[in-house]
Amino acid sequence: MSILVGKSTRLVVQGITGGEGTFHTRQMMEYGTNVVAGVTPGKGGTAYRGNEKDPFSRDVPVFNTVAEAVEATGANASVIFVPASFAADAILEAASAGITLVVCITEGIPTRDMLRAYDVVRRTGVTLIGPNCPGVISPGLCKVGIMPGFIHRKGNVGVISRSGTLTYEAVWQLTERGIGQSTCIGIGGDPVIGTRFLDAVTLFNEDPGTDAIIMIGEIGGTAEEEAAAYIRKHVRKPVVGFIAGRTAPPGRRMGHAGAIIAGGKGTAQEKMAAMRAAGITVVESPAMIGETMEKVLRKRGLLGHATGEKPAKTSARRGGRKPAARRLARKKPAGRKTKR
Repeated sequence: MSILVGKSTRLVVQGITGGEGTFHTRQMMEYGTNVVAGVTPGKGGTAYRGNEKDPFSRDVPVFNTVAEAVEATGANASVIFVPASFAADAILEAASAGITLVVCITEGIPTRDMLRAYDVVRRTGVTLIGPNCPGVISPGLCKVGIMPGFIHRKGNVGVISRSGTLTYEAVWQLTERGIGQSTCIGIGGDPVIGTRFLDAVTLFNEDPGTDAIIMIGEIGGTAEEEAAAYIRKHVRKPVVGFIAGRTAPPGRRMGHAGAIIAGGKGTAQEKMAAMRAAGITVVESPAMIGETMEKVLRKRGLLGHATGEKPAKTSARRGGRKPAARRLARKKPAGRKTKR
């Protein structure tokens, strides 16, 4: 099982003929994502097969508007690779065309523009991931975004993160241990984002194919505390958490636009305390995420589920054999910055 994206996803790429759109469309198609259309105003009626550097395996029809693409192809999801000054309008266009899932990769969108787009998508019931995010992937099924597909493995651990880079790090640690993922969501690090931790945790909690959750937050805002309060009341699945930015001085932005301690609120210490009070296993270093999740799964008798092996029938300490370590060369998505 997975959430948000899967084999039923029919994807339209907004900005498909640009450099970023072309490169990542090829990567998504090679992963197995069903890309049914592209949108570039002024190029409607053409068939796009990539460029010399990034050729596609087949033609993708291009339309002038998302509405035309939806009518002709039945697209139900969109990924946005357009410049920041036009990205909020691209979100609104997708929402008005009947797209139910919009993934906005673009970073640097003005906050005022995003406030306008956020209000509309909330009222229309559209699920927005991002902006300034790596996207969503259900390993082995569908990838919508810029994350490297090869580091993922199909399984039962859901991953949510404000940081794209830390998403990759956590996933790689899991995969090295033979622990697969149900779906991985990079929710984005901007002050205004479409899907919060609370939203994603709720989806994972209701997903029968997700046995455990990893939540990677950072300083700024109260999103992690809100999710922790929900977890304390409603979630019985094990959760492992990490908060980035513990050494950040108040008032200084660290990395993301939303990663700032203001008015004494949003500190790493407050977030970690709230998470621990909710029963979340909090790690001090991102290097411990995979190791800690493995221990938690073994303790709960769930390690066999996550690795694809048969669950142990005796004590919870016997979670199945340890997978052989396999070191693959680290690889970052080309064509754009991976740090979020």
